[in-house]
Amino acid sequence: MSRSPRRKRPFSSPRRDRDERSVSDATGTRNTEVKQGVRKVVVDEDNAGQRVDNYLMAQIRDVPRSIIYRIIRKGEVRVNKGRVKPDTRLHTGDEVRIPPVTRKEKPDQVLPGSRVQGVMQDAVVFENDQMLVVNKPSGIAVHGGSGLDFGLIEVLRAARPESKFLELVHRLDRDTSGLVMVAKKRSALRYLQDELRQKRIRKRYHALVAGDWPRSLKRVDEPLLRFELSSGERRVRVDSAGKESLTLFRCLESFSGYSLVEASPVTGRTHQIRVHSAWAGHPIAGDDKYMDDVSLRAFRSVGGHRLMLHARALDFTLPSTGEAVHLEAPYDEAFGDTIARLTARRKVSE
Repeated sequence: MSRSPRRKRPFSSPRRDRDERSVSDATGTRNTEVKQGVRKVVVDEDNAGQRVDNYLMAQIRDVPRSIIYRIIRKGEVRVNKGRVKPDTRLHTGDEVRIPPVTRKEKPDQVLPGSRVQGVMQDAVVFENDQMLVVNKPSGIAVHGGSGLDFGLIEVLRAARPESKFLELVHRLDRDTSGLVMVAKKRSALRYLQDELRQKRIRKRYHALVAGDWPRSLKRVDEPLLRFELSSGERRVRVDSAGKESLTLFRCLESFSGYSLVEASPVTGRTHQIRVHSAWAGHPIAGDDKYMDDVSLRAFRSVGGHRLMLHARALDFTLPSTGEAVHLEAPYDEAFGDTIARLTARRKVSE
């Protein structure tokens, strides 16, 4: 019996490395999955005291939390060759065995250019081996995401590739300028965030608000509630169902149609100063979220182009030494020019 000729196998590319494979997501985009081999890491002094689960999340990026807990539960994670629980605390010198984990490799990200890196480096107003403080420009987010390729923290990491650890201690709105603390060690991050929770760090903002701020109005303690518009945009409003919020105010200077105030948030709610100012009847100039359209157009007609909110001063104690530090950040050109124009107009009218 004759046999049919064997079909030639179609040409195929060489097999991929076993530790790497390509998959498609729901949109058809090809993503690379990478399987990382076993690692043994020795805990340094800066990571001592951390829970095992939190330590692993920092060591294994882009892996769901559920996988972290699964490998701990199955005993694949070992500390000094012994099984552990998620809440086990690590000590300096502990050896942590991290098992092979498959993770998605992130696509190439847009890196901050040398110009923006230089701008951010020049904006550093304080630095030691524990932390640094940046006078953030208006218009730059503190971190990337939501359509932004990068923010302040990504720029600093790109400008300082030798730094093993750089993390935001707190945040500022994208359009707010002023002082932002960045930790250079995990121990400093824990210390400063605890100081914030204990309200031992004093933050003072300068805001140009619409109208004549009453000298007698020195505090607003209305509760704030976060909500979403139908468009999905997040906003905040005064609402009895919201979280307790307190802002202290002091009028610094009065102009024709505007006032320069100092605002000190005792609590740290989203948009707190902006919403409390608007609730008091004096929205912050240039605020396209909480200022009415007529007032916003009037501000822009006199040359205002930015949100007039600036994180002016910080008072805190340094990690490890406890030394008291007071910092002040100058206004940027846009903020300073607006104040100068209002001052000149006031002098003409006097």
